[in-house]
Amino acid sequence: MMKIWSLKKSEDQAAKSRPKTSAALIRVQKDLSELDLPPTMKTHFPNPEDLLNFELTIQPDEGMYKGGSFKFTFAINNNYPHEPPKVKCVPKVYHPNLDLDGNVCLNILREDWKPVLNLNAVMVGLQYLFLEPNADDPLNKDAANDLRQNRERFAQNVARSMRGGSVGSETFDDVRAK
Repeated sequence: MMKIWSLKKSEDQAAKSRPKTSAALIRVQKDLSELDLPPTMKTHFPNPEDLLNFELTIQPDEGMYKGGSFKFTFAINNNYPHEPPKVKCVPKVYHPNLDLDGNVCLNILREDWKPVLNLNAVMVGLQYLFLEPNADDPLNKDAANDLRQNRERFAQNVARSMRGGSVGSETFDDVRAK
């Protein structure tokens, strides 16, 4: 009887030292297991043991941003799915829905977020921003005005910026896929 008691005691101690799995982590594991990403999108986990912080790379195969490679960081807090993930674009990109600090203007990351949405919905939404930039809900007002007033000039500015060139007084990162 004594041996069983000491075995139970050591199991209890081991369980206490193990971190508890949060509801957010369980949901993220479910979301990741259900991902159905096209070949133009890839996830990367810098720390494979930390599923709440990861990267997504989007390489559009059509539209004005074709040929670019855009990395986004995802930071998911313990209130997920009740709060959306925090998403930032790493390279500096000329885009009406991305500001110069990498903040993303996507309605489902703000006011339209609902707990039934998942990571796949966010990723598809990000990809859609590169296929159809939205000048009606901008973070970069200069890019949005350019898109609204002269789509051809906007496309030229996108191409220049993607090569690491400047648009106005801003120089952008070279985002061409290597």
